[in-house]
Order: sequence, then structure tokens, then C-alpha cells
Amino acid sequence: MVIRVLVADDQAVVRTAFSALLNTQEDIEVVGEAQDGEQAVLGAAELRPDVALLDIRMPRLGGIEAAREIVAASNGATRALMLTTFGLDEYVYGALTAGASGFLLKDATFPELLHAVRVVAGGHALLAPEITGRLIAEFTRQRISTPPPRSVDGLTAREAEVLVLIARGLSNADIADRLTITDHTVKTHINRLFAKMGLRDRAQAVILAYERGLVVAGTPSP
Repeated sequence: MVIRVLVADDQAVVRTAFSALLNTQEDIEVVGEAQDGEQAVLGAAELRPDVALLDIRMPRLGGIEAAREIVAASNGATRALMLTTFGLDEYVYGALTAGASGFLLKDATFPELLHAVRVVAGGHALLAPEITGRLIAEFTRQRISTPPPRSVDGLTAREAEVLVLIARGLSNADIADRLTITDHTVKTHINRLFAKMGLRDRAQAVILAYERGLVVAGTPSP
């Protein structure tokens, strides 16, 4: 299956470079480009790409709002992959809550770019440790003045435990090792907690864990 990508960035050099690199792959096709958020929204509606690669800061309509509109209009069929830099860290939490599935640094290597597009297109969240571990914790903490109860109604104790480990950045294999269970069992717990809580992917799971107070900013992993 060919992954159809829309690339949106107000910097022509960046936009052209990313498009050219992606088009070198047999399983990826850049179906459109946009120089601002409004063009990205219109382009996504017309072209229905699998992945919209969006710069967080764009004129007319920012990448976060563009992501929100694109994901909502496509009912999640188009996944939003955000382009960011360390200087724009404060926008990461907002992008996650808008429905973005991953983040890619603008100075990412070619293999990292390809990996990001493929992971997000496959329905998974791309939460790089250098972005997620520090930023989601910090900016979620800033948004919560009164921590909510440390419980998630409807989840079993083991499902809640798996949710916490997801929020701490552990992979399925890491969770299996930590809990001494099989990978299949981990996937079963994840599928059930996602269904119960109406979660689309791991990005939303991370947000839920922090917002419900299951994970506290700055607390080291046990």
C-alpha cells in the first residue's frame, strides 16, 4: 500500500526538501503541498492523504488548528504529523490535544523522516523521548491547577497500570517485561483500555494519564 502524504510548511526550501525525499520511496507518494494552514486544510479535504505533515507555525492558520480541522473532517482517516523545533516546545501539548499523532524535528535525518511517516500512517503514535518525556509532563502540569483523582473509572487495575506505563514511554515489549506478561496480553489490555476510554492512539493515552493524575510531572519511573 502506498502512503499518500500532504506536506505543509511556509518555508519553500523545507517543503520541497521533505517532498523530494519522501518521493524517493516506493511506498510513499507526496500528493500535495501547502504553504499555510488554510491550504493544508483545503488540500487534505480534496486529496484525502493518509498523513498530513504540518509545520506547527504557519501563516493564516497554524499547524495545530489545521491538524484539528484535518483530523476532525476526515474522522481520523488522515493522521497529523507535526514538524517542530526545540524552540517551539510549548506547542507540543496543544498539538496532541488537537489530534496530532506524532512529532518530527525539523533537523530529523532521512531515516527518521521515513520512520515517522510510516509509523503514523500505520495508525500508531510517534512520541519521541526527547519530546514526550519532558514536554507532555511539563505542559500538562501547567494546564492542571487541581490534580484530579488518581483513578480511571471503568478500567481494571491492570489496564490502569498499562496506561501509566504507556504514558511513561514504554513500548509493548517493555511493558511485557515490566509486568512479566506476554506481548499478546499487553496488546489485549491496550485494546480494551482504548475501547473503554474512547482512545484513538498512544498519544491520547498519554494525555489521559496525565490529565487524570495517574502520572505526575517530574516523577521518575518506578
